[in-house]
Amino acid sequence: MRHNKISQAPVPMRWVGPIRIRGDVVDEKVQVPLATYETPLWPSVGRGARVSCLAGGILATLVDERMTRSILLEAPCAAEAVRLWASLSQRKEEMDALVRTCSRFARLIDMHYQIVGNMLYLRLEFSTGDASGHNMATLASERLQNWILAQYPAFKYTSLSANFCTDKKASAVNGILGRGKSVVCELTVPADLCRRRLHTTPQAIVDLNIKKNLIGTLLAGGIRSANAHFANMLLAFYLATGQDAANIVEGSQGIVHAEVRDEGLYFSVSLPNLILGTVGNGKGSANRSQSEAGLGFVDDNLTQLGCRETREPGANARRLAVICAACVLCGELSLMAALTNPGELMAAHLTLER
Repeated sequence: MRHNKISQAPVPMRWVGPIRIRGDVVDEKVQVPLATYETPLWPSVGRGARVSCLAGGILATLVDERMTRSILLEAPCAAEAVRLWASLSQRKEEMDALVRTCSRFARLIDMHYQIVGNMLYLRLEFSTGDASGHNMATLASERLQNWILAQYPAFKYTSLSANFCTDKKASAVNGILGRGKSVVCELTVPADLCRRRLHTTPQAIVDLNIKKNLIGTLLAGGIRSANAHFANMLLAFYLATGQDAANIVEGSQGIVHAEVRDEGLYFSVSLPNLILGTVGNGKGSANRSQSEAGLGFVDDNLTQLGCRETREPGANARRLAVICAACVLCGELSLMAALTNPGELMAAHLTLER
């Protein structure tokens, strides 16, 4: 028997914070919604949030933003593939004009390529306004692909998605060339605050970061990643705000950097592949069928986060990305502090989950 009804099974959600955030994109205290079955995540992120307020705030910097799609074309030979790339690289303005015809917000901002045998892998990079941009980039790429095939008839179609994007897979290319929002969050925690609120010392966290996040991940063969549990905060935040949860695969490829300074503990998280948006599929009342299916809470959450305001295109999505990254820092700092104390992590789970 076929069932076409959309499931309304809830995931437990709680608002945590406030988190104190500073910077050009957000400069205020913000509470964050986290939807998760791992209930100890709420008090853990909450502890990091309290430290953010007491330490003067998390400095959040948006480094870059873009959405990508790669297409694959086959040439008669490698030499012809090289000639095609040379020609396309001179026609970027013409290609951007074509992209603008299929969206009010999509813009072609860059291109990269790889050649394997007679195959040309073309990585197209777009700005996509407040949308995460999966469909927008794919539609624009399809238009460009059709145009290329018409302009250069010696080439033939192979695939609209060539894995050089790279979407929902661990890779090095996204961190190097960019995909989604790239955000860095930094917090300096005085030594006495570390002792009082985190029950640890700056040196203990720095040492653990080196031995666990850096060396441990190296031994495991991690790809451009050195963190304890970015994925936990990302998934909870993504589910609460209507994001494509599969994007935590590349989103969790981030790096923790920590130092002991005269002022105390310098702690930072760098997330180069945050893929999220405030409009589009999954965002609640913007899509009537989804709202009727019980996803109106997403629209409510985005509204409470201040991401439904009238701003220039892209500003609401940038705000959401910065808040998300700050949330990641809070959860990461709290767990790293707990792990410096034997027994603390498991005791918290036993207390909160049983």
